[in-house]
Amino acid sequence: MTRVELDEAKAQALEEKFDSEVRFRKLGPVATQLVGVLLVALSLFHYYTAGFGLLQEVTHRGIHLAFVLGLIFLVFPMAKGGYDGSLAGSALRPLGIPLIDWLLAAVAVVAVLYVPFTFQEIAFRVGNPNTTDVVLGGALIVILLEATRRSIGWPLPIIAMIFMAYALFGRYAPGVLVHPGSSFSNLINHLYLTSQGVYGVALGVVATYVFHFVLFGVLATRIGLGQLFIDVASWVAGRYAGGPAKVSIFGSALFGMISGSSIANTVTVGSLTIPAMIRLGYPKHIAAAVEATSSTGGQITPPIMGAAAFLMIEFLGVPYQSIIVAAIVPACMHFFGVLCQVHFEAKKRGLRGLRRDELPNLREVIKTDWPTVIPLIALVTILVMGYTPYLAAFWGITLCIAVGFLNPRRRMSLMDLFVAFRDGAKYALAVGAAAATVGIVVGVVTLTGVGFKLSFIVTGTANDLALWTTSWLPAFLGDQGTLTLLFTLIMTGIVCILMGCGIPTTANYIIMVTIAAPALVLLGVQPIVAHFFVFYYGLLADITPPVALAAYAAAGMAGADPFRAGNTAFRLGIGKVLVPFVFVFSPSLLIMVEGFSWSGFFLGLFGAVAGILCLSAAFAGHLLVDTKHWERWVLSIAALLMVAPELYSTLIGLVVALPVLARHIVAWRQVPVAAA
Repeated sequence: MTRVELDEAKAQALEEKFDSEVRFRKLGPVATQLVGVLLVALSLFHYYTAGFGLLQEVTHRGIHLAFVLGLIFLVFPMAKGGYDGSLAGSALRPLGIPLIDWLLAAVAVVAVLYVPFTFQEIAFRVGNPNTTDVVLGGALIVILLEATRRSIGWPLPIIAMIFMAYALFGRYAPGVLVHPGSSFSNLINHLYLTSQGVYGVALGVVATYVFHFVLFGVLATRIGLGQLFIDVASWVAGRYAGGPAKVSIFGSALFGMISGSSIANTVTVGSLTIPAMIRLGYPKHIAAAVEATSSTGGQITPPIMGAAAFLMIEFLGVPYQSIIVAAIVPACMHFFGVLCQVHFEAKKRGLRGLRRDELPNLREVIKTDWPTVIPLIALVTILVMGYTPYLAAFWGITLCIAVGFLNPRRRMSLMDLFVAFRDGAKYALAVGAAAATVGIVVGVVTLTGVGFKLSFIVTGTANDLALWTTSWLPAFLGDQGTLTLLFTLIMTGIVCILMGCGIPTTANYIIMVTIAAPALVLLGVQPIVAHFFVFYYGLLADITPPVALAAYAAAGMAGADPFRAGNTAFRLGIGKVLVPFVFVFSPSLLIMVEGFSWSGFFLGLFGAVAGILCLSAAFAGHLLVDTKHWERWVLSIAALLMVAPELYSTLIGLVVALPVLARHIVAWRQVPVAAA
């Protein structure tokens, strides 16, 4: 038996190397201790409130944001580089941190806490801010943009500044985008003193839900749950053709249940699977692409699913268990699509599975590591019972601590617990700043009404394209309404991918829900379906060049060309491209929709499975034997017909694909048994 152990230190180092959101400043010894204590204090604050009651809404969000912004200026440098010790202890660099960063941290804390601690007074002057309100609000906006730039880069702050400029100078905007414009004090009032801006729902979700699940994921990994998932995945899938690649898929699906992060998933699971894939014979760029594509499923795999899932329950007003149920089939379809292409690639290259001596002993694995799954089972059970997600996370974290202290195989010390609480808070800093900055965008949208104007532009353009298309397209292939929706989906998907190239998934989701999802709802798409559509397409940015962060992280680990790995990852993720269109036209696939029917569910599921299978074979160049060039085109056309919502189009797609399948069956039977 071969059992490769997860090296958590190595995985963390790789994550910091490839993910700007956790690329922290090198601190001196005293500063490290101080920052560590503050990070642990933030984790303890959320752990306590999750179990014993949240504070008043604005107070809870304010304390969270004060910690986040203050710590960002201590742990993220102004520019690339880090502490070199040359000015440690000087007046310009107390404890090795520049004085300007200490000042920015202090101003951020004061500006943030001003609102919750003077809320009773502020409530009476909302709409008529005084000078102090405007000065502190303006300072917070500037500091927030800088904190976001440091933690995730320029794109999101630039987007926020463009929206603020639009709010101030809307009278000069073209066409339907014109509006009277807002004064500076009125803009600050809306963004700073109301719950429609910085202190809005995005920050609230991060402070109320997301932080707790990030902390749970860190603790669950530390007690060995990640290792258990890898071992189980190896035993289930490793023996089949292209074994390590299939382990990557199953392992990433399981690990994604607790990580909720594409890059964390990539570097943790990939540290084991990428070298194994390369040793087995996969080209480096394919090994990197397989892991990256599998790992992007982490944010769509219940029960955790990353931050966007928790935002959905706030935006849609539905229970979290409804989001979990709705996510099951689309997540399975994503991993099914990757699995199909990996299998076809392995068969095409003649790659073997892992030998028995290379597989872990499942009985021994379960015997030694079964306690690590207790916290996850408890968390899911509490969620399904209808309790709040943060209470479920509280008990999940509590049981992680208990298992860590009681499990003799992976016993945690108090220092290990300190480090886990510290790292959990560090991983949540960037998403906290991003959520507050997205609040600026949402605030401008609610202040100016630009969301509905953009929806009008999108649907109008789609309708014009539909009119032009119906002038030459046969009527049975789609009416004007269907084509209008199709073109709206295509344009929305493209914008989601482009936005995702520069900003985190959570921020992308909030922006697109605010300005793009209303266009889909106007065309009759149910809100939960529209939200899932923009969520899925925002995730595609992690594997779509030119900024495919998950693919580039995997490429760095594999020593592959990043752009080539990104292109291959996008090809492997074709299921994630296709599935959102399927559940828009066949919403029963999400189960938790109005008008759900089992007939619609099974028809949509069959079409999705068959379509993904055909499209995967077309892209991989192999079904039962290698495909010919013309067969790829036939399979692609058949796939698009199969995923259409009507039964007749699915049947037509099957008829189109039958000649290719027949030739492959005949050719496969003629292959010598030894070669097969």
